[in-house]
Amino acid sequence: MAGEYALQRASFGVIVGGTAGLIVGLLLTGLVEWVGSAVFDVETFLFHIGGLVFLLGLPYLGLSLGARFGREKLGGGGPSGDLSPAGSSVKILDTSVIIDGRVADLCETGFLEGTFLVPQFILQELQHIADSSDSLKRVRGRRGLDILNKIQKMAGIDVRIVEEDFPHVKEVDSKIVVLAKKIGAKVITNDLNLNKVAELQGVRVLNINELCNALRPVVLPGETIRVFVLKEGKEAGQGVAYLDDGTMIVVDNAKRCIGRNVDVIVTSVLQTTAGRMIFTRLKEEPEREEVAVVRG
Repeated sequence: MAGEYALQRASFGVIVGGTAGLIVGLLLTGLVEWVGSAVFDVETFLFHIGGLVFLLGLPYLGLSLGARFGREKLGGGGPSGDLSPAGSSVKILDTSVIIDGRVADLCETGFLEGTFLVPQFILQELQHIADSSDSLKRVRGRRGLDILNKIQKMAGIDVRIVEEDFPHVKEVDSKIVVLAKKIGAKVITNDLNLNKVAELQGVRVLNINELCNALRPVVLPGETIRVFVLKEGKEAGQGVAYLDDGTMIVVDNAKRCIGRNVDVIVTSVLQTTAGRMIFTRLKEEPEREEVAVVRG
């Protein structure tokens, strides 16, 4: 059973290289045995022990070297299967995006598919967070493990645990970048710093926050929208409202409208690194405009 499981997880390159190495090892064993018996012409117990050592050692050595050659030259990521650069659908999940959870929603809708890699060092980090003495961290860690388990059960998603580690690299983010460069994978994250480091090193990044910003409704200056004024703004007389996606809306002279739905006109839109802010003013009611005209 264990051998069958290992074969199922091994890549094509590893299987071909290992088989070729095993055959070469067996041939070398037979050659050594034949040459030894022909040259020394002895049939001693020690001679047979030496032959047994060659019989076991050379094939194993050939298998190991052949498997390594196949993994490096023919493609494959060890226990993770075929993770060569040609596999453009291969993506690495980092800790922050797993805990965030929105990646699971994207998988459910079909916008993300293919092979997801979760390095062992990411699992260890999640486990460490889940075992934290801090209750908030503990909840976040357990949420991350639940999200990962949820994604693993989805149809069309292949979640693989990668055992490969890089002991000479200390930071988890750096390990993710090294692994992504090695196998030609993309990185899914919502960490701005990891995003910048990965892009500087030529690694493709799928940032969940950038995707959410791109999908926010387009609001143009002069457009009328209806909002609920939730609280007072920083400037005198301002009111603050929010769109359904969390975008902040600043409404001039709306302090008196706190707790009510009002129609506002967009005056400008400001895009910042933290997100988008929409500046608006109150739209006067038609009745008031008519009264003003009559009085004028």
